Amino acid sequence: MAKMTERMMEVFNNVPAAVLATATTDGTPNAVPVGAKKIIDDETVLISDQFFGKTLANMKSNPKVTVTYWEGHEGYQLKGTVTIETSGKRFEETAAWIEEMGAKAGFPLKSKGAVILKIDEIYGVAPGPGAGKQLA
Repeated sequence: MAKMTERMMEVFNNVPAAVLATATTDGTPNAVPVGAKKIIDDETVLISDQFFGKTLANMKSNPKVTVTYWEGHEGYQLKGTVTIETSGKRFEETAAWIEEMGAKAGFPLKSKGAVILKIDEIYGVAPGPGAGKQLA
């Protein structure tokens, strides 16, 4: 497992959305913006599924994903494996969080699942000579 630094977590929390990339088993890519995201710990990220269609199908057949996020000229790519929780304590907490988020936005939201990403590798995506370098 790879661990995010405090700075990586700070940037993740600061950005309003990240890009979640998946692929079918034959390699067809899919990338979507996700805003309902949070850090569980320095090796784990949670993303709530409200609207996933192709993304969910891809994750079920191929659980390898990438989450990319950036702020200004600083950015990171988290690569790892996901599991999808649709019941249990963590899912219930996620569902309550999403319902509250929707209420604050004046737009009803309902979580269909908690996508749990265990981070295997972390890369830098900032421009310059270190672009694409593995950081963890």
